[in-house]
Amino acid sequence: MFVGEIVKNKGVGVIAVGPDQTMVEVLRLFRDNNIGFVIVSPLPGEYMGTLSERDCCNAVAEYGPEATMMRVGDIMNRSVATCSTQDLLPFAMAIMTQRRTRHVLVTDGDVVVGVVSIGDVVKHRLDEALRTEQELHDYICGVNYH
Repeated sequence: MFVGEIVKNKGVGVIAVGPDQTMVEVLRLFRDNNIGFVIVSPLPGEYMGTLSERDCCNAVAEYGPEATMMRVGDIMNRSVATCSTQDLLPFAMAIMTQRRTRHVLVTDGDVVVGVVSIGDVVKHRLDEALRTEQELHDYICGVNYH
């Protein structure tokens, strides 16, 4: 399966924040939207970095409680993991594994069109396994075969 198909099936937009927002503002956004990752973007469709829950934890560990009032642009991850809508899912999985990240930005050309998370990958693989199980069951029982 192509990564672009997963992004299309998610039907969710990309949530972005500005580099001047504070960490605590982003943490509230995480809580209110039940997410753990945002794109840091000066303009729609562009990105200059990302911020995850892990990045926030690392900032607090390094800077202490003052980190919550720091600008996102100062604590964001600038080394962004990306893949294309035309890449196959195992490629995105390999990026997650090699980079030890739970999120990969998906681009179409130079434009960010979505994010694929480890949760999206698990959901896709689970759906695939359940379909295969049902097909094997139907085959063994002679259901839907003529």
